[in-house]
Amino acid sequence: MAEIKEVRVGRGYEISIHSHIRGLGLDEKGEPKFVADGLVGQLQARKAAGVVVELIREGRLAGKGILFVGPPGTGKTALAVAIARELGEDTPFVALSGGEIYSSEVKKTEVLMRAVRKAMGVRIREIRKVYEGVVKSIKIAYARHPFNPYVRVPREARITLATKNDELTLNVGEEVTAQLVQLRVRRGDHIWIDAETGIVHKVGRVRGVEKARYYDVEPWRLESEMPSGPVKREKEIVRVFTFNDLDVYAASQRLSITGLFGIELEKEIDDEIRKSVNSQVKKWLDEGKAEIVPGVLFIDDAHLLDLEAFAFLTRVLESEFSPILILATNRGMTKIRGTDLESPHGIPLDLLDRLLLIPVKPYSREEIKKIIEIRANEEEVELSGDALEKLADIGVERSLRYAVQLLRPAQVIAKRKGRGRVSEEDVAEAMKLFADIKSSVAMIREYEKLFMK
Repeated sequence: MAEIKEVRVGRGYEISIHSHIRGLGLDEKGEPKFVADGLVGQLQARKAAGVVVELIREGRLAGKGILFVGPPGTGKTALAVAIARELGEDTPFVALSGGEIYSSEVKKTEVLMRAVRKAMGVRIREIRKVYEGVVKSIKIAYARHPFNPYVRVPREARITLATKNDELTLNVGEEVTAQLVQLRVRRGDHIWIDAETGIVHKVGRVRGVEKARYYDVEPWRLESEMPSGPVKREKEIVRVFTFNDLDVYAASQRLSITGLFGIELEKEIDDEIRKSVNSQVKKWLDEGKAEIVPGVLFIDDAHLLDLEAFAFLTRVLESEFSPILILATNRGMTKIRGTDLESPHGIPLDLLDRLLLIPVKPYSREEIKKIIEIRANEEEVELSGDALEKLADIGVERSLRYAVQLLRPAQVIAKRKGRGRVSEEDVAEAMKLFADIKSSVAMIREYEKLFMK
């Protein structure tokens, strides 16, 4: 029987300001540690978020969402990121501000729908026939370019793949050869080729292959042993796509020749396309070929949404394919946008009834100091003890965000003075160059008559 292996083609996300966050920092009993997984303090909110993660894993959060409520700079976005990280590395995470949905080109409901579809993943499993092994030899034949006789293009290749138990020589055509050249496949490389599509995947390099050259610094993962089993085998391929990926692909199949040149013919994706995608996903689910990966849709400044947007999100919570909806706001009692109606946090009561509210409180000085220390390590900014204390004071007196924003400017100032470590003096100089909101408002008031009305 042919050996079946598994390969994952995952999806990642990068959120630079929160790149240090690994999870909620909870112990085995669900209790938050003071400092863990990049998070500091907010123990009650983190414990509540841990309960939310447990409800999501048990499938008991259907029809509900989460609302983080607290002053600016209290870690609402960080907690949303932490929830996504707790759910798994291939969990889609989509973040946007409530003000981003208003566009002159696309309807706000379309902007929200795309965000919802991006926050829903589909993990697809396929058994594919592949050729996998270590390259023992490779010969590429070139031909003259049909339009430029001075340029050579790869035409075909002869490649020998080997494992511990098998060896096979393949003759491949122009398309596969072009991939081999593009990936710079050479002796000692561990690769696999999809027998049906001809797509080449480079896994790494294997030590000890005859006539293969090795370098002290290799960009690919070095493996100590050759793979085992036959070269021609079956492999389980695991891919994670978002619903939006599938929407775009389905829409592209209906484009005319104009669409082939990258010109978007429609500003919105037709509902019929999305319905067909949903039907296909349901078919995959019934056949056991796929599973849903609910992602996180995080909407900050939720008070900027209007009644139409809130009604849309309410329908999303009731839909069959729904991401984990997390809203955040720093408002108390305020008017719902576009109306004279006042409501807690500017959110209609019928939607508020569907949300689990998690309050977040201002950080203490000790927590602010620890957060700055973590960010400094993440951004590779070396701080003196006095500089760290100064930044902690700034975080308390001005804002945590302002203190964190001063890290890189202070580092540049220190380097210009020939020092690798940031001192208190460097932080003070950075404060003079870059104002915070309070300083900016004070300047406006002082020079109010000089500003344009």
